[in-house]
Amino acid sequence: MGILDEDVARVREQTDIVAVISQYTSLKRVGQRWSGLCPFHAEKSPSFSVNATDGLYHCFGCKASGDAITFVREIEHLDFPGAVEYLAGKAGIALRYTDAEEGEGRKRRGRLLDLADRAADWYHERLRTSPDAAAARRYLRSRGFDAEEVTRYRLGWAPDGWDLLTRALRAPQADMEAVGLGFVNRAGRPQDFFRSRILFPITDERGRVIGFGGRKLPDADGPKYQNSRDNELYNKSKALYGLSSAKADVVAHNEVVICEGYTDVIGFDRAGVPRAVATCGTALTEDHVKVLKRFTRRLVLAYDADEAGQSAAERVYAWEQAHEVQVSVVALPPGADPDELAREDPDALQRAVAEARPFLEFRVDRVLRAADLSTPEGRTRAAEAALEVVAEHPNDLVRDQYVMDLADRCRIDASRLRVRLEEVRRAPRRPPEDRRPRPEPDGPAPVGSSTLPPLPEGVEREAVRLRVHHPDLAAAFLEPAMFTHPTARAALEALDTHASPAEAIEESPRPVAELLARLAVETHEADPVDVLARLASELGRRTMADMEAEARASQDPLAYAEAISWLKVTLDHLRRPNVEVESVEQLLAFVRDREPHDERRG
Repeated sequence: MGILDEDVARVREQTDIVAVISQYTSLKRVGQRWSGLCPFHAEKSPSFSVNATDGLYHCFGCKASGDAITFVREIEHLDFPGAVEYLAGKAGIALRYTDAEEGEGRKRRGRLLDLADRAADWYHERLRTSPDAAAARRYLRSRGFDAEEVTRYRLGWAPDGWDLLTRALRAPQADMEAVGLGFVNRAGRPQDFFRSRILFPITDERGRVIGFGGRKLPDADGPKYQNSRDNELYNKSKALYGLSSAKADVVAHNEVVICEGYTDVIGFDRAGVPRAVATCGTALTEDHVKVLKRFTRRLVLAYDADEAGQSAAERVYAWEQAHEVQVSVVALPPGADPDELAREDPDALQRAVAEARPFLEFRVDRVLRAADLSTPEGRTRAAEAALEVVAEHPNDLVRDQYVMDLADRCRIDASRLRVRLEEVRRAPRRPPEDRRPRPEPDGPAPVGSSTLPPLPEGVEREAVRLRVHHPDLAAAFLEPAMFTHPTARAALEALDTHASPAEAIEESPRPVAELLARLAVETHEADPVDVLARLASELGRRTMADMEAEARASQDPLAYAEAISWLKVTLDHLRRPNVEVESVEQLLAFVRDREPHDERRG
């Protein structure tokens, strides 16, 4: 399957390679050729040559060469079809595909991308000119945004109307729902998804709008941020705000700065660091790492990575090994975020990025800076605490480098620290503040409670957080058996059997107590129904996979058809924005009530 060969040939023939390359480097005509500085490597004298007649380029320095498709693939980090589609769009060529379904799928995606782009234009014009956006304009000015930045970042305003965007775009309702721009409300009327919010368009790496991040005004009700829900264009576990504009500087400096908020990305740009991107309402995921490693192997975290604890460390070290990336951390001043620092002291933000340190070094240094190294007792306690952090790293050579550094800083013989490190690795101890004995809860402890693994970011962690912050709502839906992660199950059991989170923390094993204590102080801004819908969808997909496997092995596969069909329709409904609670309740009840030998199993 792919693009028809004759269409690829048409793209090559009708592409002006000089015009394409001139977007990335200045070219001057020299005889029958064009020459300039190579966009693929740093150089002071031009060694990059372009043959406009044959549509080819070659660098005599780094040996890069090829045609316009090759150039776009290399400079934009696209696959072959993506590069051809990019150039075809510039040339106005309608592509045909060897597989009809693939062609229709790409046409549909193109139509949805166009709809998202039109929405971004409408929101942007609303912010610039509409009287109802006056408060949004005042707020942006108070945060340092001028008209040029509003235009450059294409910021928008979603007015407080039920269906103003829907009526303005006049798009099919199915397309509005597929892009996450609208939904049908309980009254059966089309309704806009975003209302009364400043919007930050989220683009893919080619600069095409795929979603939006909505920020409420300070005095408005509701969660601070409302992001597009996952849809046919947008997946928050893969999307990175600012990547399309940052990637050139990422490649040039061979590093990417990763932060948490849209305004943080803009703040880094203001401070002269235009290589920052942000995750969109979620923690950094392995999919994000896979996207970024196509541009650089150096990932710089511009938020407090040490606060994430052991679960973050395990993920970071796994990513470093699996994807051959290096993760470093920016040490920001206490209480400062990049957006604020960019306005108050941009030079300090630049220095912080330049001085970013490897993940493990950052964590060890934080432990030592908090310790009293002026006494033998203080140095001993500091070494013990630092060894707990070093022990988490999977590479023994890396661990030994930090042991030698600890030996110097804590004035303890390195051989003794090596012995102690192996003891810690065999039996990790709790941090000093957690070493007091905890009373055992009533009844038997959860199986393996002493070795419960940390609960990573994801829908199960969000569901436990929901149970902590919205106990009345969550308790009506959530049961421990719905969770696959043992720590999540144990946390739900603790919350169900104790009168308050504080009591559950006091009476639970260490991993559960640490999880609940952290979740209790974190702000819960996610839409509760969205969290329940995502958990229900995950449960539904597992249930459907089980039922399909049973149907294949059954003598009467048709006995499963009705239930599987209902599941597919329900799961599709849950992917739409503004899911009703009743739909979530129905799916959870279906999963909960399904017994090993009920009639649906034949």
